[in-house]
Amino acid sequence: MKAWLRKPWAGPLVALIVVYVLLVVLRPETFAGSANLLTMARQTVVVAIAAVGMTLVIVQGGIDLSVGSGVALTTVVVAWVLDRGLSPWMAVPAGVLSSLLAGSLTGLLITRWNVTPFIITLGGMSILRGIAKGLAHEQKIDVDPGGLEHLMASSPGAWMPVPAGVWVAVAIAVAAALMLAYTRFGKHVFAVGSNAQTARLCGIRVGRVRLAVYALAGLLTGIAGVMEFSTLTVGDPTDSVGLELEVIAAVVIGGGSLSGGEGSILGSMVGALLMTVIKTGGTHLGLANWVQEIVTGAIIVVAVAVDRLRRARR
Repeated sequence: MKAWLRKPWAGPLVALIVVYVLLVVLRPETFAGSANLLTMARQTVVVAIAAVGMTLVIVQGGIDLSVGSGVALTTVVVAWVLDRGLSPWMAVPAGVLSSLLAGSLTGLLITRWNVTPFIITLGGMSILRGIAKGLAHEQKIDVDPGGLEHLMASSPGAWMPVPAGVWVAVAIAVAAALMLAYTRFGKHVFAVGSNAQTARLCGIRVGRVRLAVYALAGLLTGIAGVMEFSTLTVGDPTDSVGLELEVIAAVVIGGGSLSGGEGSILGSMVGALLMTVIKTGGTHLGLANWVQEIVTGAIIVVAVAVDRLRRARR
């Protein structure tokens, strides 16, 4: 039990259980229902998928502030392709490819120019948002989703009680966790985040690892964007403003260190769920949006403080 409690994600998991039980006690007539559980699962999908990519980025010692803009760009690209009369089988790859290219370019600029990831991704946040607005002519693109809405349907049917998007998020999280734990690439990601110079001396190609991580993060941002389009069924260039902060918060709450070298997919998923439970619980309790934002910000500050204390004790 002591060994289990020392895990970085153990504290957030305990907090998740405590908060959920507390909200069930306070609002048993609404919060404990299966419909609410399904709603929370749907609301967590986009943040959870993007958080997997952000976990890889943060573990290798970087940051990505362009996630929200990447998700918005993906919804616009998907809607733009569908608006041309093409099938979803072409729209989805086009949307994902746009984010993959953006992530790859971000990684290339960081590795070749040796510029701080904060600056590159901060610029990328504005660039991608601008491209999305230009492609959509600064308005929403309303189209027939062509069946993509079923990915996040709240009631997909008795044969699948949970939306397909939730299973996609679970599959991505499991695959990423196995990759980090059992592959050479995963070990290289941790090594680069712990000490890039030492990793380079050990023969690890640091530039390639960073480029691959940002490309993977871009790919996952694209998939998250497809799920966002499935929820909205429109291409919205103004969507997902501030999403990157929620994603980073999920990773940090789950035990990820902004200094690099630490983090886990399980912890990030717990962090994403915890934020969803708190926001949903605040709605059920009738709390104003500004109160929920204060609580979310306080949780982020506490999570970073706990991370600092943990590292100082070590």
